[in-house]
Amino acid sequence: MFIPHKAWHHRHVCVESARSFYKAATSRIPITEPVYYSNQKLNELWKSGRINEAQHLFDEMPEKDEFTWNTMIAGYGNSGKVNEAQKLFHDTPNKSSVTWSSLISGYCNLGYEYESLSLFSQMQCLGYKPSQFTLGSVLRMCSIYRLLSRGEQVHGQMSKAKYLFKSMTYGKNHVTWTAMITGFSRNQDQIGAIECFRDMRAEGVEPNQYTFPSVLTACGDSLAFKFGLQVHGCIVKGGFSGNVFVESALVNMYAKCGSFDNARIALDSMEVDDVVSLNAMISGCVRQGFKQDALFLFKKMHTKNMKIDDFTYPSVLNCFASLLDPNTSNSSKSIHCLAMKTGFEGYILIGNALVDMYAKQGELQCAHNVFDKMPERDVVSWTSLMTGYACNNTHEESLKLFCEMRISGIKPDQVVIANILSSCAELTVLDFGRQVQADFIKSGFHSSLSVDNSLVSFYTDCGSIEEANKVFNSMNTKNVITWTAIIKGYAKNGKSTESLKFYNEMIKNGIKPDFITFIEILFACSHAGFVDQAREYFDSMMKIYQITPGPDHYACMIDLLSRSGKIDEAEKLLNEMVIEPDATVLKALLSGCRVHGKVELAEKTANTLFELAPHDAVPYIVLSNLYSSMGKWEESARIRRLMKARGVNKEPGKSWMEINSKVYTFMSEDRRHEKWDAIYGKIDEVMMAIKEAGYVADMNFALHNIDEEGKELGLAYHSEKLAVAFGLLELPHEREIRIFKNLRVCGDCHTAMKFISSVYGRVIILRDSNRFHHFKDGVCSCGDYW
Repeated sequence: MFIPHKAWHHRHVCVESARSFYKAATSRIPITEPVYYSNQKLNELWKSGRINEAQHLFDEMPEKDEFTWNTMIAGYGNSGKVNEAQKLFHDTPNKSSVTWSSLISGYCNLGYEYESLSLFSQMQCLGYKPSQFTLGSVLRMCSIYRLLSRGEQVHGQMSKAKYLFKSMTYGKNHVTWTAMITGFSRNQDQIGAIECFRDMRAEGVEPNQYTFPSVLTACGDSLAFKFGLQVHGCIVKGGFSGNVFVESALVNMYAKCGSFDNARIALDSMEVDDVVSLNAMISGCVRQGFKQDALFLFKKMHTKNMKIDDFTYPSVLNCFASLLDPNTSNSSKSIHCLAMKTGFEGYILIGNALVDMYAKQGELQCAHNVFDKMPERDVVSWTSLMTGYACNNTHEESLKLFCEMRISGIKPDQVVIANILSSCAELTVLDFGRQVQADFIKSGFHSSLSVDNSLVSFYTDCGSIEEANKVFNSMNTKNVITWTAIIKGYAKNGKSTESLKFYNEMIKNGIKPDFITFIEILFACSHAGFVDQAREYFDSMMKIYQITPGPDHYACMIDLLSRSGKIDEAEKLLNEMVIEPDATVLKALLSGCRVHGKVELAEKTANTLFELAPHDAVPYIVLSNLYSSMGKWEESARIRRLMKARGVNKEPGKSWMEINSKVYTFMSEDRRHEKWDAIYGKIDEVMMAIKEAGYVADMNFALHNIDEEGKELGLAYHSEKLAVAFGLLELPHEREIRIFKNLRVCGDCHTAMKFISSVYGRVIILRDSNRFHHFKDGVCSCGDYW
């Protein structure tokens, strides 16, 4: 367009004036890079853990917008510097919901429940609406610290947020959609995140590099593999394949879904070696059992001098914890040394993983050394060490640790309670277990299926079937472990008929029996002489449930058949076994031969056992006793000499009982107890009283190289008789006497206990190595069949 001369001159003057004004202005104000780039750099610095550098940049920035202030508050909060975050929050000129959320999130991450909830309330009182991120942070904290009522209130706020989002008729863009998807994903609502992503696409809003990681996380956590594949397709079409955060999320999703071929392809296609992606891959390999692959990837990281961080070490250490190869011990210790050199040993997650690894490898001293050096411990630290001691049959140490944990102020969770109850069951410390249950109830924790199952097992293993039944009946949810525990409990406490009823009830409730269930149901039949029912259950294993019988199933069947006098059928079943018979099976047959005097078969079976289990004393003792019962004294002595020559030692019999949380142990003719004179005086009184009632000592269970009087005294001073005498002295009449023995109770002691229960009007509960015997009014729950 043509411009007249005057107009052109006017325009030229205006331009010059503008230039003069700009020059004057810029001479007083220094030229800086746009605030956008400073904000971006600030965000990167605190997310990479360089909070001090972030603080320096913040202080130097001449211009700060809302994003600047919010970013720095979030940086302080997530770095644990909540005091600095609080100060900066007060200095912020223009606060928004994001500002409040940044501060609240910091307090929540550190577990400051009072401050977090107080700020959350203040925020709403001042008219600020909490976002998905705010609600997510507070909900997670409420979940971790069991603040149920507050959590329910916050959950209501989140539902309101969802409603408000759905009611928006305009203004939805990729930012608001991404915020909702991320909120769903972070709050473990994977289905909500996936549905939100689907709705976003349906409305024509394109996802970006911030959207994809959140929806992929939801796919991985919910194992939504097919939907994850579709999201991958969207990533390729949208051109986001080269984004390192998106690629890392893809690797993580595929690894969690168990699709390692796709995970490897995604990992190999990355242009840069990304620590987060490799960590995700290693974690996925460990989770799916591909331990060697996990170790190969770790070696690759180490070889390339990549930064091994606090996410890498726990996965690798968990890998070594699950490897049963003893040759890996040196390698696992090398990882420990590397963690020390790189300064990560003090991290609580790594310390916990080290304790767990050493405990599972049976190196309890190493595990305890790591535990002692940990600067801070949480409930997982204590659980790992307690479980390690329990798994290595050091249950007393496990109980000591539990007491130390409670003294230190750490509250036990469901995992701890389930484990410690198992140790209580192994040690049969009924009073201690009751205290553990009471302590757990007082703590305010809700019970769990694992805790309830452990309680059922604990009470049945301690012979308190009534308490086990109360727990069982109170359970809203029962699984096959629950039913198996109650079936086992009733069977071991001499109530085989009730045990079979529970099995039938389990089947009616649609619960399928498993390998262990059939061991317990066959045990119930074996200890009640239910031959026909046992045959039916045994046949149904393969025909109905496709469960191949194991040595324990065969042992129960052979024990039942041989003790029922069906020795030929028992031998036939042994020869037809689909697996090689082990010592348990052969000892069951040998015991049957002992009962029915089958010398030839007993000799054959014992000789096989001498080779199969050369250090097991049981076959020597059973065969020797068989010879003695038939008057073959020379043969009996020969077996005893053979046993001694081969260095095979019989486990000494001992009995123990718990009174007022203290355990008292007794051995035959033991005089080490502080009240031994009173105990022996009481047992002499007891033996005279039951003799008057008709008791006659069974000399078949006495030593044969002494006179008759010596035999009778030897029987009188068996460990379980000493224990019952102590119980009569110490326990009030209304209390049952509970005794536990490491070996099977002998026939003479079994008879004596029946008489004592009748003469003294006491309930005696004796658990031997095989089952419980409940003596009352001269009758035993086993029906004299044990």
